[in-house]
Amino acid sequence: MSGLRSLSSGLRALQPEAFGAEPSGERLARIQRSPHFKDGVFQNPGGTANTRPSGSALDLARAFFDKDTRPVRAPHGTIPVHPTTVADLAKPPVSGLRVTWLGHSSVLVEIDGHRVLFDPVWGERCSPFPFAGPKRLHPAPLPLAALGPVDVVVISHDHYDHLDLPTIKALADTDTLFAVPLGVGAHLEHWGVSPDRLRELDWHESTEVGGVTLTATPARHFCGRGLRNTQHTLWASWVVAGEEHRVYHSGDTGYFDGFKDIGAAHGPFDVTMIQIGAYSPYWPKNHTDYTPLPGAWPDIHMSPAQGVQAHLDLQGGAPGGVLLPIHWGTFNLAFHAWAEPGEWTRDAAEEVGQAVASPRPGEPFEPAGHVPTAPWWRSVSHPIAQPWRRPRPVVSAAAVERSEDLDFAGDV
Repeated sequence: MSGLRSLSSGLRALQPEAFGAEPSGERLARIQRSPHFKDGVFQNPGGTANTRPSGSALDLARAFFDKDTRPVRAPHGTIPVHPTTVADLAKPPVSGLRVTWLGHSSVLVEIDGHRVLFDPVWGERCSPFPFAGPKRLHPAPLPLAALGPVDVVVISHDHYDHLDLPTIKALADTDTLFAVPLGVGAHLEHWGVSPDRLRELDWHESTEVGGVTLTATPARHFCGRGLRNTQHTLWASWVVAGEEHRVYHSGDTGYFDGFKDIGAAHGPFDVTMIQIGAYSPYWPKNHTDYTPLPGAWPDIHMSPAQGVQAHLDLQGGAPGGVLLPIHWGTFNLAFHAWAEPGEWTRDAAEEVGQAVASPRPGEPFEPAGHVPTAPWWRSVSHPIAQPWRRPRPVVSAAAVERSEDLDFAGDV
């Protein structure tokens, strides 16, 4: 036992700064008072979620090295990043709402005179180590310093592809505020963010920054950065409401009934930013076996079809509402084809007549104006096995009873 304690102490001593810090003191006490914290961990809506990818270690290794699928998990050419300039973002949006997808889940939203930056990741890898872990497939569309002043940075949860140490340390030297779920503030303070610039929220709590209201809303996911996953930091989706406009950012989440509740309480939305990537291959090559393949995360990530359904549940499908797919294109985090999330979201949305924005990384657009829809990824992606008669989306066991809500015309 003493040998194990020594090993554990040695590993803790080697933890890189990127691991962050555990909540303690009053922050931990507040976590323990949360109605969503039970038995020492935060609880997911809809019951316990399986946070481990499906399949054995051997299954995962075989899938990772599969010579047929490995080449398609990355683009075969240079991703066409929009050459965003300071001038692009200096001129106020005509409609009062402009959205700039910066890659993965990083989005700049200019809403009713305020600038909100979601899940900013400018680092080269979403990893605690500079030499290992998923590496960017395209450069950041513009330097972080060229983004200009930001009123508030919103973090959905503490995973490396959403909470990035070098980015936060750069922003710590600015005047921006940070809106984060419970417990995540411990990481930011550890990295130099002043406590008076933190707005740390539980689900259904709100804070005002200038003229916008930010509300943390439920999501079905998990947390963790260090050697131990204590589940002591919360994950969240976010609603941002200005005087004239409303937007929603899903963070990472599996599909659940709570989208309808969020839509009823806070919708309709002008834009929903919905996670549709890194779900792993739900559809095998023959499109007849609906069992998730190795690496699938049916409880904590959404497939493209589920993402479209979530948008509709949220009342994002109201007149003028636009769906912006996020969490894809920038990092290779799953076994599906690199361009599959963009392609299949486009397909699923067309079947229900839903507008989907398809901007290149860094391309600003106004939902009330011209919305980019060209499938830019096709110029650099390998051919995608597209099941135009798509099988029913795979959902978690907890969602089987409501699976009819996820059907689309043409299911086989």
